[in-house]
Amino acid sequence: MIELLHNLSDWVVGFADSDWAALALAVLSFCESIFFPIPPDPLLIGIGILQPENALWLAGVVTLSSVAGALVGHWLGKLFGRPLLYRIAPRDKVASVEDMFRKHGVWAILIAAFTPLPYKVFAISAGILDMDRRSFLVASLIGRGARFLLIGVLVFAYGESITEFIEGRSFMLLTVAAAAAVIAAAALAALYTRRRSRNVTG
Repeated sequence: MIELLHNLSDWVVGFADSDWAALALAVLSFCESIFFPIPPDPLLIGIGILQPENALWLAGVVTLSSVAGALVGHWLGKLFGRPLLYRIAPRDKVASVEDMFRKHGVWAILIAAFTPLPYKVFAISAGILDMDRRSFLVASLIGRGARFLLIGVLVFAYGESITEFIEGRSFMLLTVAAAAAVIAAAALAALYTRRRSRNVTG
């Protein structure tokens, strides 16, 4: 992935106009949420290092375009069903994603949007399982926004020195740990609410 980052960074140097860089990011992140295998993170980091003053704005561009692509994926899943999903993901992975939806509901989208899980598979699955589009949109905006804005802040604050941290296992583990903490907090809150409700009714 580090090599990919450097290659993308060299390619981006050719963009003299930041509008072209933003357009490249928007197109990549939009397509990645539907079918494209390469995540937008390396390109966001590469452009952010070259244009640190625009890192946060570019992170916003990636967030919105990624969620827009996910909405298209949601619609395609609802329209074409599992045969479409089986073209981009193995059946066992699809089964695992659907199991996460059954156990965690909308939280599955938030987790996939923030962590390295295959977000496109979750987006299309959400359409297949007829997940409420508004809930899907809110969870996607929160998850994708948290992920890409975190990258934007790190690149803006630390520049190229943060590259290995973001592209290595440390950042991945950080996102997974953060998602686990959110799930644990939500579970505890739900448990507390349930017990309080029982005490009131009892």
